[in-house]
Amino acid sequence: METSLLNAFWAAVITTLATGLGGLPFVFVRHFPARLAHLAWAVAGGMMLSASVFNLIYPGIKDGGFSIVAAGMLAGALIFGLASRRIAHHDFTISGVSGAGGNRIALVLGTMFFHSFPEGLAVGVAFGSGETHLGIIIAIAIAIHNIPEGIAVSLPLRAEGVSGWKCVGWSIFSSLPQPIAVIPAYLAVVAFRPILPFAFGFAAGAMFFLVLSEMIPESLASDVQRQTSALAAMGGFIMMMLFQNVFIM
Repeated sequence: METSLLNAFWAAVITTLATGLGGLPFVFVRHFPARLAHLAWAVAGGMMLSASVFNLIYPGIKDGGFSIVAAGMLAGALIFGLASRRIAHHDFTISGVSGAGGNRIALVLGTMFFHSFPEGLAVGVAFGSGETHLGIIIAIAIAIHNIPEGIAVSLPLRAEGVSGWKCVGWSIFSSLPQPIAVIPAYLAVVAFRPILPFAFGFAAGAMFFLVLSEMIPESLASDVQRQTSALAAMGGFIMMMLFQNVFIM
């Protein structure tokens, strides 16, 4: 059992580091023009909506039904809605970005940070089931889909002027809950599995709130046309959908 637990932990560490791969391209992106920066928020928003639908809502419904996922989504949206109101009364400074930009980044990181908990639970439950091959498959799938999630995290950060290597670091930070959550999930498979659908729904609700309240409005904050922003968001959605549901099959 100890060997399997250690394997589960290291598998979760690998999935966490994979998120940093999504930030690597931004090491070579020196400057975001204002128009491109706003479109970056739209693309990242579309990618997060896609991740919510195909990696959280769909598997949650498949595992636990509509009601528990809907309850989780409502709870996630309400709690992060309250969090955003509190954040609005503070001035967060992240990697040199302060004011409204710093607060938006704080919400992005907070949302993606929580989003990583159910993924860590999924890896722990898979390894804890005794089906090692299932755990490996789940870990590989999560690691691959963490790469575009790293891109989704890095896009708004780089658009706000955060350095490329810091984008890599923050991307990895957003997935730190995965190796943390994998241990209790492995040790308590029976106890944790029933909460997975709710946890998936909670993370999806938080991400929907973030995209609709912060990321899409920010993409429309300048002279960027609504049609262009909508197309950018759709492009991000489709890119994430294809990457995670076609290319990794």
